[in-house]
Amino acid sequence: MRNFFSNKKLIIIMVVVIATFGLISASVTLSNKRDQPAFIHQVGNDTIGIVGDVVAYPVNGIKNIGNNVTSLFNTYQENRRLKTRIDDLAQTKAQNGTLKKENHALKKQVKLNKTLTDYHKLSASVISRSPNEWQDYLIINRGSLSGIKKNMPVVSESGLIGRVVEVNKTNSKVSLISTDKSLSNKFAVEVLKKDGNDASGIIGSYDKNDNMLVMTNVTSTTGVKKGQQVVTSGLGGLTPRGLFVGTVAHIKKDDYGLVSSIYIKPATDLNNFTVVTVISRDVEDD
Repeated sequence: MRNFFSNKKLIIIMVVVIATFGLISASVTLSNKRDQPAFIHQVGNDTIGIVGDVVAYPVNGIKNIGNNVTSLFNTYQENRRLKTRIDDLAQTKAQNGTLKKENHALKKQVKLNKTLTDYHKLSASVISRSPNEWQDYLIINRGSLSGIKKNMPVVSESGLIGRVVEVNKTNSKVSLISTDKSLSNKFAVEVLKKDGNDASGIIGSYDKNDNMLVMTNVTSTTGVKKGQQVVTSGLGGLTPRGLFVGTVAHIKKDDYGLVSSIYIKPATDLNNFTVVTVISRDVEDD
């Protein structure tokens, strides 16, 4: 009995296989003979197509999302690289600007050193300048080990900026010509006139509003005109004669019209310099 059922199952399987191959053969034969497949065949194909679309849609959606995420990540990485390059470019431009500025100052300093043939000269760099005492003091990187002494005048580019007031081993403190804190640091100056009768005085103060040096105790303003040069007079023995201070801007009388002050445009920008030259008298005066 069991053998009968086993043989029966085998017969059924063989019949199904034969029928399946028969249907496939018939479908192929009919599809070759007809312009369109049979209705059942069409339904099967359409069903398979719909099922394929249903399955493919979310798969393609997930694939597109993955591609978009990958593209977004690549864009983010590229933006980071570009931003880094922009930051590097900005830093390079800033560095180049600083180097050009320093090179310009050094060139002017070299030109200045060639004109001060009657003096000993020593170049130095500004290493500190307090915002609270911007118009009063600065620190340079030269001291007694370099031959710096107290009261030596200091120039920048083409003009006088101050005097050494404190000397350490490796650095020195410079009192600027624009300070109002000490009368002992004032410079004796003179206006050079064509007739030779130079007008003498001292740098008495600094006008912060107009960025002008104010020459007071003027002996005479007769013949003093705008644009005339102002130099150190050498009076007092601390500063050599002939150091360029600036040019006459205008003359101003006091409220009573009696005492005159000469306003001087500094030869150098007192707010902006990084390289200076310290000057001592020539060998014969030492």
